[in-house]
Amino acid sequence: MTRIDSRKGAGNLLLRIKYAYWLAVLVITAMATVSFAMLGTMMSGQGRDTAIVMTANEQRELVRDIGARLALDRSGADHARIVRMIEAYSVNHDRLLRDLAAGSDAGVAVIGKTLERAGSAFARSAEAGLGRTSQAGVDAVASGEILGIYDTLVAHFSSRAAANAVTIGAWHRNLFVAMIGMIVLVIVTIFRPLSSAISRNAHELVEARNSMAYAAAHDGLTGLRNRAFLLDHFESMISGAKRRGEQLAVLQIDLDGFKQINDTLGHAAGDHVLVETAERMRQSCRATDLCVRLGGDEFVIVLNAAGDTQDINTVAGRILKRINEPMSYEGATINAGASAGIAVFPVDADTAEDLLVHADLALYDAKKRGGGNFAFFSDELRRELEHRKQLEVDLARAIEAGAFDVHFQPQISLGDGTVAGVEALVRWNHPDRGMVAPNDFIPVAEKIGLMATIGRMVIRKAIARAAEWHREGIEFGRLAVNISGTEVREPDFSEFLFEALAEFGLPPTKLSLEIVESVILDDDKVGIASRLRKIRAAGVHLELDDFGTGYASLSHVNPNEIDRLKIDRRFVQNIDDNGDNTKIVKAITELARGLGISIIAEGAETQEELNQLVAIGCEQVQGYSIAYPMPEAEAGDWLRVHAASKRVVSLDAKRRA
Repeated sequence: MTRIDSRKGAGNLLLRIKYAYWLAVLVITAMATVSFAMLGTMMSGQGRDTAIVMTANEQRELVRDIGARLALDRSGADHARIVRMIEAYSVNHDRLLRDLAAGSDAGVAVIGKTLERAGSAFARSAEAGLGRTSQAGVDAVASGEILGIYDTLVAHFSSRAAANAVTIGAWHRNLFVAMIGMIVLVIVTIFRPLSSAISRNAHELVEARNSMAYAAAHDGLTGLRNRAFLLDHFESMISGAKRRGEQLAVLQIDLDGFKQINDTLGHAAGDHVLVETAERMRQSCRATDLCVRLGGDEFVIVLNAAGDTQDINTVAGRILKRINEPMSYEGATINAGASAGIAVFPVDADTAEDLLVHADLALYDAKKRGGGNFAFFSDELRRELEHRKQLEVDLARAIEAGAFDVHFQPQISLGDGTVAGVEALVRWNHPDRGMVAPNDFIPVAEKIGLMATIGRMVIRKAIARAAEWHREGIEFGRLAVNISGTEVREPDFSEFLFEALAEFGLPPTKLSLEIVESVILDDDKVGIASRLRKIRAAGVHLELDDFGTGYASLSHVNPNEIDRLKIDRRFVQNIDDNGDNTKIVKAITELARGLGISIIAEGAETQEELNQLVAIGCEQVQGYSIAYPMPEAEAGDWLRVHAASKRVVSLDAKRRA
């Protein structure tokens, strides 16, 4: 709202400046035009008055000169000269009359008539005097009268010219003052607001530049330095430590229960925890140390002049102890907990990239020990890192060679022993290491971005084999395929899945996709739920895997979106001896039955566990007590034999499925 108001205010200001500018232009133009016209008129009148005065003076001199020469010229020797003077007088007389007639002054018009009469009388007297040798000059009366008129004209127009000069000067002064006033008005109405706006905008630009510079180097939520700043300055910090001969320690910190806080208390609580954690980090560190938020709930502290191992151990313990203290949020007590991994320069690595990688490995080791503590990078972790790097290379080669196989584990109905489905499981037979467990290579594949490629390879191979069984008439129930969040987030996942089904000829109803709750919980940003609904609408079944281990399980048990729940193996194992697990499985089974959702238990390894599941009322089961995951050919043979024998899972321990 503030931004809209500021834009509106700026627009109004510009509009006012625009109007004021054009108004000033029009006023100045009008003033200049009127002043020019009036000054032109006044200057024209001033010129005419000056010309009349000059002509009257000239005529006055001619009258005197003509009279004097006529009086002296007895012999007529100067006759021609006098004639020219009389002609000049006549020309001036006519011009003077015209100039007087051009004026609008009534008094001047009377003088003009008198001048016309007296001037004509003088001219006749002068012409008559040219033929008289005995008479001296011209008629004195005519000469005196015309000279008087000329004196009057000179006096009158000289006075008027002086008055006009004063008026013109006043107009010049007034015009100057008006122009100055208009300039002041323009300054006040245009340039001052404009300069204020420019100054304000310049100030805002400076603030925006400072804000951008701050945002470029700081985390927006916590105010700590960000990843970009760390990457830009880490090498220089290492160089400084090397130059001073000091150790530098990198603490990579991760909150142990942050996801649960977000899922149970909401993202506002999560943000509060992050801000509080950042503040506690600041309070626990020195001014020379660098506190950084990498993103999410990951932080890094770089300790300058860290001292020896004991010093680092003491500082790390103090920092974690402060961070792990309980927090309060809206009346709730939050125990976020934090773990840290530590790498030391130059002992563990001498580059920024390696120090961060080693600190991350140490953090992972601390979390494996139970969290809430810290671990130093060690030679054992170095060997694990080298192993992982080699594993990354081998994974890329395995993808190129298509070396990932699919094994199938049957799922059986506890009611009649029929096959309810088969789960496709990825297997990797390494040429040197032998069979690599999925738990060893899948996390690495996910971290380096190869899981989606491996997943699609597994899906295509599984669908191709299931389609062959379908064409051969082998009953396998439904093919269950695990899909990770990485796979389902791919924009073209739906298209890939439908194309694979169409290519190999497997009906969509013969396929189930197993997803975990974390995939659904991340739906806010990528719209996974709508994508899954589209897939389910095409006939593909959706199953919620590892049910009971998530943070918001019940909120995602919707019969309109989920077809089957899979009870996690940790609740199934030893269910016959563990009363708590029995209660949990029974509650989940009753919940699913009440909602009309199928349910399957995984991980059943003994007949006793099967018996307990049947007693509880669980519909379907999957586990080693039924069958191990098998390669394609063996799985096909198992399905044929099982269908032919029509074996039924029994409560009798002697009849094993």
